[in-house]
Amino acid sequence: MKTQSEKERLEDCANKQVAWKKWGPYLSERQWGTVREDDGRHDNPWVSFTHDQSRSRVYRYGEDGIAGISDDKQHLCFALTLWNKKDPILKERLFGLSGPKGNHGEDVKEYYFYLDSSPTHAYMKYLYKYPLKEFPYLDLVDTNAARTNKDFEYELLDTDVFKDSDYLDVFVEYAKKSPDNILIKISAHNRSKEDANVVLLPTLWFRNTWWNYKTTEPMISLLDDNSVIAKNDLLGPYVLSTELSPLWLFTNNEDNNERLYNTPNQSPYVKDAFNAFIINNDNEAINPEHKGTKAGAMFDVNIPAGESVVIRMSLKAGKAPKYNFDNFDKKLELRKQENETFYESIYPARVSEDEKRIIRQALAGMLWSKQYYEFDVSEWLNEYRGGPRRQLRNNDWEHLKNSDIISMPDKWEYPWYAVWDLAFHTLPLTMVDPHFAKKQLTLFLQNNYQHPNGQIPAYEWSFNDVNPPVHAFAVITLYKNSKQMDGFVDKEFLKTSFDGLDRNFHWWITHKDPRSTNAFQGGFLGLDNIGVFDRSHTLPTGGHIEQSDGNAWMALYSQNMLEICLELVHLGYDEYRDKVVDYYNHFLEIASAMDRIGDNQDEMWDEEDQFFYDVLRFPDGSATRLKVRSLVGLLPLCAATVLEPEHLELMPSIAKEHKYMITRTKRLSKNIANPLQKGKNNRRLLSVVNEDKLRSILKVMLDEKEFLSDFGIRSLSKYHEENPYVFSWNNEEFTVKYVPGESDSTMFGGNSNWRGPIWFPANTVIIRALFQQYAFYGDDFKIECPTGSGNMMTLIEVAKEIIRRLENIFLKDEKGYRPVYGWYKDFQEDKYWENNLLFYEYFHGDNGAGIGASHQTGWSGMIAYLMVMFRTTNFDMLMEKAHWDKDTRIKKEE
Repeated sequence: MKTQSEKERLEDCANKQVAWKKWGPYLSERQWGTVREDDGRHDNPWVSFTHDQSRSRVYRYGEDGIAGISDDKQHLCFALTLWNKKDPILKERLFGLSGPKGNHGEDVKEYYFYLDSSPTHAYMKYLYKYPLKEFPYLDLVDTNAARTNKDFEYELLDTDVFKDSDYLDVFVEYAKKSPDNILIKISAHNRSKEDANVVLLPTLWFRNTWWNYKTTEPMISLLDDNSVIAKNDLLGPYVLSTELSPLWLFTNNEDNNERLYNTPNQSPYVKDAFNAFIINNDNEAINPEHKGTKAGAMFDVNIPAGESVVIRMSLKAGKAPKYNFDNFDKKLELRKQENETFYESIYPARVSEDEKRIIRQALAGMLWSKQYYEFDVSEWLNEYRGGPRRQLRNNDWEHLKNSDIISMPDKWEYPWYAVWDLAFHTLPLTMVDPHFAKKQLTLFLQNNYQHPNGQIPAYEWSFNDVNPPVHAFAVITLYKNSKQMDGFVDKEFLKTSFDGLDRNFHWWITHKDPRSTNAFQGGFLGLDNIGVFDRSHTLPTGGHIEQSDGNAWMALYSQNMLEICLELVHLGYDEYRDKVVDYYNHFLEIASAMDRIGDNQDEMWDEEDQFFYDVLRFPDGSATRLKVRSLVGLLPLCAATVLEPEHLELMPSIAKEHKYMITRTKRLSKNIANPLQKGKNNRRLLSVVNEDKLRSILKVMLDEKEFLSDFGIRSLSKYHEENPYVFSWNNEEFTVKYVPGESDSTMFGGNSNWRGPIWFPANTVIIRALFQQYAFYGDDFKIECPTGSGNMMTLIEVAKEIIRRLENIFLKDEKGYRPVYGWYKDFQEDKYWENNLLFYEYFHGDNGAGIGASHQTGWSGMIAYLMVMFRTTNFDMLMEKAHWDKDTRIKKEE
């Protein structure tokens, strides 16, 4: 086994010399109940393909499995199947409730953990906790159905299925000898006091790509040495070997039409044959000729109480004979140790073992959350049976053809890309694999993703929906991080990204500011139920909402584009000089629209409350503020970007543009930070808020009775717990109240809540803004934190205090409890649970407990980025590295 560091393997991948990432954790963890698998006859695709159907019905656009891997086009798949001899079905995939069945939307009802992964997936480790009692499928469905959206979710630990530790800890490890030579180790530990007789069934199968005659049907067959060979025209042959001799089972990955539709089967051997053979003792279900498109290695094992069994396997390209397992453990351990060395180079100095564990598992989750995503919208529309083509979902996205490895929000609950989620995914990903992170961002700016009109697709339910435009924020952040970490100036990444982002920015200007007032409206679904109304639908009042957060996002967008332009001009691309002025002017226009001349209800800034609000504009042109103290009012402080002295030396036309703008808008210099004012180290500040407004907003944000929780910044002020905001219209009341946990509203399906909990993306942009503001104001600017405490902090100290509170979600407290796990004693007190971490979608605003999707590493994996990139950073040194140094730049480029 070749000794090579993980960093060397990453370089090989980036240079396209060796395809180390050809195999990875690219299976979904839920393919059923997705829009792609909907046949078009249902308004709600999440009920059109059920978990019960999934074992018998072939998928069209992907595969799912437990602890699974596949090649990067998902031709050949491998995953774990189990049976405890009590369940009515094999455990082939993770169970959970689709959106309509859960009292708080979709929710996985299993416990599994991404423990480790190298960025090339040369080493990976996964843990699945498999109950030895009968899995309570019906109990989970029925009990959740009986609960309302004001009740807690009914989770697997709420049943008695784990009582007396009656379960298996099943660890699955992968180690690559070479890019297409993979060692597989499955270790099943019996935590029960009783012996356990179980079936372990590692399964190899081909995704059905021949259903539409695009490919020829592949074949898996048994060899004389009791290994199996999988042959595919596009992938080539692969041999799967086992150390112990299993009972090999074979069938085809084809629909069981008899079970599903009461019609004849096209093949006598169908997808759910293993279930029929093992559980129903149907010997005729499997192919006696030992061939098919799906094969399982059946191990019927007895595991004594407290003991374990180990299955060793090898999956290798070519027609080689059965693998020799003599040095298996030694070779797997080598890859594991190489991964240890890689992560030791990432950890900050002087961190505890628990802090390392949080960083490591957060990043492992980011890497395990990659998924092969295929969706050809034109093809999907052709097979859709829902009605006239022009009325079908996503009918104006026929150009969209996706067939890539993409970072998912959550491979069970959200097994589809969401572009604003993905922008935040790339920040922690750049710590371990900057090449992959950059490729993720440029992917969505390609012609087969980005719409010809400039819009970036949102997600598969409706590609037309709008989310906060943070793509440019991620691009410039990744560019700077890469430059600071390794000195690499990636000109092509910046230039390629700018061209697509420029089209997207002007789509926003055209479609979301139709009146050309620079007051943005419509959508921003990413914040779900944060406001009084569903902002993606027609308002009951008529008219529209001018969104404070919408303007803030667009102001930040224009700042980020300005930064990119300046960097490109500095790198010698003079054609971007005019763009610098254009984006500077866009920023000033958007900022001025947030606080126009006059003290009336047209203003987003409320002078009395010293806070920003959305403005509801009625059809007759009159308006009123919607006085909800939420992230809507905090986000304007996030539109802050520092310009170095070199920026203005490079582009003196910026100063001229600002003076011209001041002449046109005389009060603008009072309302926003003056870009001509010099700050620390002669820096300039582009910011929607001036110093007075910044202090006013921070006073509210840092008040523990309002936004500042022990675990970060809340999405809604706790003030609204006792003082709900009520808007009355036509004898109907619309209420916004502080709800720190699960949503009690059905808005957006009730599966997320922005009315109180802590969300990592919002905290991240706030922290970034504090760093930017500190770079300008320096140590002279101090604010009370928490408000009323008498404790004065600089802005950099405030940023680090917020990070510390976010860390407290995951770190053990003085009692040894992790707030993320709330009241579940198994996680808090059991040695087999307490160090296995989950990174939830969002967190309770008062106690820090994890809520929503349990593997939302795409957002909450940000904790690794915050702990490593900022936690021990010398800020002055960080800012110095951001300075342009021509000689150093040229040297590093050479």
